[in-house]
Amino acid sequence: MKRLIIGISGASGVELGLKFLHFLPQELEKYCVLTLGAKRAIAAENHASHQSQNLQDLMRDLQEIPNLTLLEDTDLGANIASGSFVCEAMAVIPCSQNTLAKISCGICDTLLTRAASVMIKENRKLLLAPREMPLSAIVLENMLKLSRLGVTIAPPIFGYYAGKSLEELERFLIGKWCDSLQIPYDYPRWSQKARLH
Repeated sequence: MKRLIIGISGASGVELGLKFLHFLPQELEKYCVLTLGAKRAIAAENHASHQSQNLQDLMRDLQEIPNLTLLEDTDLGANIASGSFVCEAMAVIPCSQNTLAKISCGICDTLLTRAASVMIKENRKLLLAPREMPLSAIVLENMLKLSRLGVTIAPPIFGYYAGKSLEELERFLIGKWCDSLQIPYDYPRWSQKARLH
């Protein structure tokens, strides 16, 4: 894979999307869109693990990631909004209910939702990580509709055999997402030692 689009929407768990970005291969060409909701969640959840005092500091930290282009969600003229821009895959981590519903209905009023719509129409890999619980019938129907279109629905559900610390569990999630996107990543996998008795 040469190019990946990463959308981070305004669901709780924005930290997972930020960590996913940091663990991606350096040589991978990355395009990231943070929604307004994501920026609000960053401020509300106070992501101290990134040693950022505020959103501006965090954005500066992200600019240090090799081969990462940060795009504004309002920029519908950006390259990723076009099907002629060849990009093998896109992941939205986390994916809010609002973003999920818009993608499901083909609403393209933001760069993130437009890029996702392009991935679907071009039959390219799209992974969504909805972060919500409990799930309403509306959300389940949206997920089913997208799954039938070939979208990978991969909510952040831990594999508890993968470790005991929160960091180990988060790295398990990142590994599962990377597997789905065919990106090499080393993480604890199921083994005979992990078998349940």
